[in-house]
Amino acid sequence: NILVHQHQQSLSNTINQQQLKTMRVQTAAFLLITSTAYGFAPAAVRTPVIHNIGNAVSFQPAALALSDKRRSTVSMDMAKSSTMQMSSEAADSGEKSLGSKIFDMYTKTANVATTLFPLWTVLFTALALKRPSTFDFFTTEYFTAALAALMLSMGITLTPDDFVAVASEPSSVLMQFALCYGMMPALAFGLGRAFGLDAGLLAGMVLVGSINGGQASNLCTYIAKGNVALSVLMTTATTVGAIFMTPFLCKTMLGTVVPVDAAGIAKSTCQVVLAPIAIGMSANKFFPKFVKAILPFAPVVGVVSTCLLVASAVAQVAEPILNAGISLQLPVLLLHLIGGLVGYWLPKLTGFGEVKSRTMAIETSMKSSAFGFLLAKLHFGDYIARVPSAVSVVWMALTGSFLAVVWRYIPVKDGE
Repeated sequence: NILVHQHQQSLSNTINQQQLKTMRVQTAAFLLITSTAYGFAPAAVRTPVIHNIGNAVSFQPAALALSDKRRSTVSMDMAKSSTMQMSSEAADSGEKSLGSKIFDMYTKTANVATTLFPLWTVLFTALALKRPSTFDFFTTEYFTAALAALMLSMGITLTPDDFVAVASEPSSVLMQFALCYGMMPALAFGLGRAFGLDAGLLAGMVLVGSINGGQASNLCTYIAKGNVALSVLMTTATTVGAIFMTPFLCKTMLGTVVPVDAAGIAKSTCQVVLAPIAIGMSANKFFPKFVKAILPFAPVVGVVSTCLLVASAVAQVAEPILNAGISLQLPVLLLHLIGGLVGYWLPKLTGFGEVKSRTMAIETSMKSSAFGFLLAKLHFGDYIARVPSAVSVVWMALTGSFLAVVWRYIPVKDGE
């Protein structure tokens, strides 16, 4: 009995093994036929199927897609390949997500810092007035370097095509030139008379109105989403124009000839404005990847440079500014504020678009007060004549940065 039972059990195991082998052959044949049929099937018959491994997507015949059980019949090679690819993508995604978080954090911080530009100007000005010696380290060499850094930070945002486009429409530059050397000197003279300023302060007011546009206007134009290339071209045009216009206006309106070192101004213009802009544009053209990497830092560099420039100029004449009183502070503020408003609405009413109007407003409002201070210091006999320029450094920066921040959050319509 024992032998019979063992024989029956052995026979049963043999049958089970044969059945299992037959099932494996049938399954293999089914998979082979299915795969071969899928290889020759038209694309329309292929249906996307989501694997259980992650979110990888592959294509299977429509007949197989109808059954959830048959979704697991994907070949092992495809599964391994898909898994490896997803692992690689997941790793890259993880790296990018970490980098993206850090960059997003910096971007948000930089945007807040740029938006608070007027606040930084006030804080640096207050420090310069309270402790002028804090900025004694900021010598002429550093002053020039800061202006160059400001221009370089704007230059890397530009391309030669930007200037070609601007040069094709010279009406904008001519309009702003007229505002700079026509409207602003007249406004400065009128405000000085209206507030009863004495001869020395009136001469200083007219000088502020008769000088070229300031380099900080390019930064504020960038913040305000204006046309930076147009702003740079306007700054350059008025700076070169200052060689002739500033002495002419002072002689005409004040009866005093202001000596101007034309060669010195031209040299400074090249060093402080044109050279950094050219270097920035060249880097943008020949090293685009490098520029793309550092571009997000440009506004921060511009803000820091401008704050140091303002503080340095204020620190040099802190006592006269404090002694000037409201009778001088108010007309200087109105000069820049009214200049900015007229510089916006006059172009707007004469057919210029929103972006160009914003650019001309900031360029008109923001004068090169530091240059005016230097001229008054070198070429005006009356010490008091340099005080309006020093006061103007503060209000010019505050007015321009205020307009820039306001316009930053007012969207520009398409085509303007």
